[in-house]
This record gives sequence, structure tokens and C-alpha cells, in this order.
Amino acid sequence: MLLTPLPTAPNTGSMNTPHPPALTDRTALALHRARALRDPALFLHEDAADEVQERLSEVNRQFTAPAVVTPFPQVWKNRLPGARIVADTPVLDLAEGAHDLVVHALALHWADDPLGQIIQARRALRPDGLFLGVMFGGQTLNELRAVLAQAESDVTGGLSPRVVPMGEIRDLGALLQRAGLALPVADSFTRTVLYRDLPHLVRDLRAMGETNALAARHRAPMSRAMLARAAQLYAESFADSQGRLAATVETLVLTGWAPADTQPQPLRPGSAAHRLAAALGTTETGLEPAPFAAPRPPRD
Repeated sequence: MLLTPLPTAPNTGSMNTPHPPALTDRTALALHRARALRDPALFLHEDAADEVQERLSEVNRQFTAPAVVTPFPQVWKNRLPGARIVADTPVLDLAEGAHDLVVHALALHWADDPLGQIIQARRALRPDGLFLGVMFGGQTLNELRAVLAQAESDVTGGLSPRVVPMGEIRDLGALLQRAGLALPVADSFTRTVLYRDLPHLVRDLRAMGETNALAARHRAPMSRAMLARAAQLYAESFADSQGRLAATVETLVLTGWAPADTQPQPLRPGSAAHRLAAALGTTETGLEPAPFAAPRPPRD
């Protein structure tokens, strides 16, 4: 999630079929994830897996053909027995209609096309199959984003994004409907992780494979002066009474079902058999008539 500026890349497609520049350097991302496994800190992935398991326990359904899209299979090894583990590649290795549950676990923020990922998961579902997408939300690392922006402004006089922008719950919830999923729901929960200093936070990002993997990333590392200023600002603005630095992690959970005839369907407008006032045990009060509008004077 620690990122450097994303300059505009040239469009290599034709004028009729433009191709937006890729967000992610998949080779760099794979190298970062491999490095993370040497000394991993995957507690946020474990947290997401716990959340998924808790939600599945509340669903009155036995899933027999699950699939999990994840960059870290070891997190899910004993979570969903018999689940097909799929890498978060641009084209997901999922057969159409093969699964009754697809979990997309903390990888959508690296996707060039998050909607395309959800559509692929939707196609892999059987009718009335469940999609669960877990991803970082827009408040994630807001403290780090703020101090890096201020530090860069103070040291260089410029400003550039250093943390990947995360989606907001309203926008991401709309993706479920665009992907053709029924009964869409988007909700979130927030965790605060405490660190002894900024280098400790950066080490955890490395140990999660969440360092810079932008396709158009700036290759030079941040200067020592900027890192020192960021550490100072972080301690001044976001430290608790014991001097620990707070890092917010917002996790969004997207839920949707593959359409099926057995699912509840909305009634046609005007087809209700009972009045709302009767159901609530109250007296219905009619609206006052609209004020009478005087006729316009005739034109000359």
C-alpha cells in the first residue's frame, strides 16, 4: 500500500480502442509477496479470513464447492476444507458455474479492473451462489497518507500520492450490481494497529507484500530528510499517550448472490395488500392538498 506517484503513461492502443495504463506491475508485486513470505506478517489476511468464516457461519447454507482468490494460500489452508485456491491474476482460473461460493480475499486493491474481477467471480458461481469480497477501504492508512503528503510538501515543496487510493464503500457497493449480483450488500469494519515508530509500520507493509508495485512507479526511494520529517509528523499528530503510532485499517466486505428464481423478488409498485399504517398500528394521515396556483396572465 505504500506507493509513489503514478505518472500518466502513453496510450499504446489505437484511437478507436484505447487501453488505459496498467496500475500494477505484476512481476514486482509477485517479488514483493515472495519476499514477504521470508518473514511474514499476515495478520490482516488472518483477520479477513476470520471475518469471512464468521459471516459464513450465519448463512443457513452448506457450501460444497468453494473457491478462494488470494495471494497467500497458506492463510486459507484450513479455513475452507476442499476449497479451490486461485491466484489473483487478471484472468482468474475459475470455471464457469463451478462454485457455490467465491471469496475474493484482500487483493482487489491491486487489480487494474476490480469490476472485471467481480464479474469473473460472478460467472464462476452457480445459481444462488454466494460472492464475498474482502478489501481495504478508503480510510486505510489515512494517517500515513497525511504525514507523507505534508512531509513531501515541507521537504520538496511538491505533493504526490504515496499511498494507493482505496475505494469508498458507496462506489464499491455499486460494483456488485454492475457485475450482475443480486441482493448486494456492502459494509465495513475498522481496526487500529499500533506501532512503536514509522520504520516498524513500514516493515509490516513489507512483510505483507504491500510495498510499491505500481507499473509506472518512481524508482528512486524517498529521501532520508522526507522520511525523518514524516516520522516526526506522525509522532506529533497520531501518537497515543504511550507514544505508539496509530494506523487505521478499514476493511470492506462486499456480498452478493448469483441470481436465481428462488430468491426473494421485489413486488410491483401498487401491488401491496396491506397499508403500512395498519402494520405499524398507527393512524394514517393524508397529505395536505397542494396550494392552488393562480393562472398565468394572457400574453399580449
